[in-house]
Amino acid sequence: MSALGSDFTDHTVLIYDVNGNHLGSTIIREHDKSAQQIQVNIMPEELKINDDCKLLILSSPIPCEFQGKVKRTGGNHFIAMFQGQEKENRGSARYMVSTPAQVDNLIVDGKVHPLQNPVKVVLINISTSGVRFRAPYYSFEEGDEFQMTFVISNTKKQITAAIVNYIDNDGSSSDYGCRFIGIE
Repeated sequence: MSALGSDFTDHTVLIYDVNGNHLGSTIIREHDKSAQQIQVNIMPEELKINDDCKLLILSSPIPCEFQGKVKRTGGNHFIAMFQGQEKENRGSARYMVSTPAQVDNLIVDGKVHPLQNPVKVVLINISTSGVRFRAPYYSFEEGDEFQMTFVISNTKKQITAAIVNYIDNDGSSSDYGCRFIGIE
């Protein structure tokens, strides 16, 4: 099913300006598929009528990215969506987001293993293909699969992802690039 054919009602949407600056995160109240527009709970005050924006909808199994234009109809604010994309590639735009999260489970040979002490991390950015996060120095290795939870717009999300690369910082933390396996 194409991204524009999906129903995004009740999904979390991250809203960015055209330069990729995070303006807010909210829940989609209504998705009018025929008009290709969404109504959101909260419209970032930085956005005015006819402003362009970028949207990253946290849909399952992977997020969808759209260009948007702010509209007003009958006293309600909507965002018209166009250029919908479902993509899984290294060329995905990265959107900054600084959100605490935690790795709750490791996945080994397809089996979920809960961690007695979940690893507290901070999300650095998110895209349609994955996330980058900062964790204590050398917490994970390339190829590790895991489940992580975080809260955006008062909505708890759980992702399943795999580490594809990492960079050691100052010996006290590492930044991990991950590809999505799934999102709930």
